[in-house]
Amino acid sequence: MFKKIDKNAKRQKRHERSRRYIKGTAETPRLNVFRSLSNIYAQIVDDESGKTIVSASTIEKSVKEAYGGNIEAAKAVGKMIAEKALTKGVKNVVFDRGGYLYHGRVKALAEAAREAGLEF
Repeated sequence: MFKKIDKNAKRQKRHERSRRYIKGTAETPRLNVFRSLSNIYAQIVDDESGKTIVSASTIEKSVKEAYGGNIEAAKAVGKMIAEKALTKGVKNVVFDRGGYLYHGRVKALAEAAREAGLEF
């Protein structure tokens, strides 16, 4: 019999490998992305203090009413996270794609955040 491949376990291994090199500091926190089948989540984290500075997702009312879990929703979340970060005084971040390919919703979120003013 064939074993079923656990795609999430493989993604988590890729994420652990990349986290060896990607660290968020107070000056340049980490922009972390997580996507599920129906939603996408983003948060900006300071790894030195272990605290989340800002977060945004498609489960927030302002985004959920207008979009689903598609590329347009990812663009809206990217724009929202950038606006929240700029109000908190965060301009430079390190992008953590969470083990996902830089493609589709992850890419749309990153590009929308860049267009809204975040630098990475």
